[in-house]
Amino acid sequence: MFGETVGVTTQTLVAPDPSVLDAIRQLCVDAFGPDFSDDDWAHTTGGTHVVFWSNGLVVAHAAVVERSMQIGSATVRVGYIEGVATAPDRRGEGLGSAVVAEANRIIDEQFELGVLSTSSAGFYGRLGWQQWRGKTYVQSGAERTRTADEDDGVMVLLVAGAASIDITNDLTCRERRGDNW
Repeated sequence: MFGETVGVTTQTLVAPDPSVLDAIRQLCVDAFGPDFSDDDWAHTTGGTHVVFWSNGLVVAHAAVVERSMQIGSATVRVGYIEGVATAPDRRGEGLGSAVVAEANRIIDEQFELGVLSTSSAGFYGRLGWQQWRGKTYVQSGAERTRTADEDDGVMVLLVAGAASIDITNDLTCRERRGDNW
């Protein structure tokens, strides 16, 4: 079913086909190398997967996973981008931009804000993302810890109706296994 699709296909994986998930995971491992951990994979699963197929192969991917975060004292439902990857031999063809553009559309339709953490700010900046200019924190139980080393890598996508979001305020995510951001 999926192997014949060429182009960007948005797919919500509620009961995912194991072969599709295996292909996505292999793409992420190929793209990121041994640094792509089991925790990274756990963060990538769930939510909505945007997959670019070519000749029956997954050649680009992005996941939009729901997370709850705080901006100041307000709780916001965010679409968090995970697992953005392009096959190494297909980089430079615009496939990563295509899956992120589709992820942006999903975030705009379903969430109050888009959030991601990256070391590739220029790539996402070209696609409408901007750096969060406030301080970042992680919430673990009752304890809130400053994550200053993450400040430069956290980016947001303001969606329609997000005019009231102050990107200079504090942004807090909940603790999770592996990287919090």
